[in-house]
Amino acid sequence: MTLWISLDEAASLIHDGMTVALGGMTVYRRPVGFVKALLRRQTRAKELTLLCFTAGIESDLLVGAGCVSTVRSAYFGLESFGLAPMFTEYANRGALRVLEETEQSLAQGMRARMAGVGFMPSTAWIGTDLPRLRPDVRTVVDPYTGEELIAFPAISCDVAVLHALEGDAHGNFKLNNNLGVDLELIYLADKVIVTVEKIVERVERSTDGMLVPAPGATHLVHVPHGAYPTSCYPLYPIGGGEFMRYVDACNAGKFDEYVGEFVKE
Repeated sequence: MTLWISLDEAASLIHDGMTVALGGMTVYRRPVGFVKALLRRQTRAKELTLLCFTAGIESDLLVGAGCVSTVRSAYFGLESFGLAPMFTEYANRGALRVLEETEQSLAQGMRARMAGVGFMPSTAWIGTDLPRLRPDVRTVVDPYTGEELIAFPAISCDVAVLHALEGDAHGNFKLNNNLGVDLELIYLADKVIVTVEKIVERVERSTDGMLVPAPGATHLVHVPHGAYPTSCYPLYPIGGGEFMRYVDACNAGKFDEYVGEFVKE
């Protein structure tokens, strides 16, 4: 049964060593408000494995705060605002484990998990050096054709966190049409936390968004403006000025000072 809880209660569900997936895509509809709550905790979660199809500012904040030990993502950056400064710093000095992924390896690993099998076969990575970087990714022989295939292992996830437009008391919520892999994360994760811009009497079906019926979310949390400075169409655009303020602060060695101010906003 879906349960409405406070933002601080939701943040308390993240424990050391968990694999946490963050929804949204690049600089669009990321659960930044939830990340702020994680960073406000007196004792921050550590040794997290961060799972994203694409990772952005919300993920960079967690890396810079020392919450993340491993990153699994096909992309980590701020799109038109440049590199993700803290990820770049930590990865360059070997303070972060970057598990080599591509869009195909993430997609196949997710499909395996959703299908309830240990791996998903694919021709991706055949003839490349990528398997040398991922000794956990093995090969199998197609029993019908004899062809060698890559066997991408299933990807597990403890908690997925999404940001949605609205939710209701029944546990339904609505995403906009820029879905990324949010729907897959719902099936992938053991627990799904969804922060929503507003609470409505009942979420209605529409052509400008995707209604996800209960029990798609384990917990719903009311977090207005919860994606900022990423966009949340059609409610608000990207906060370009905030992105630049973040990059400038990181480049000046003032990450901690920035976070101290940002989490209070």
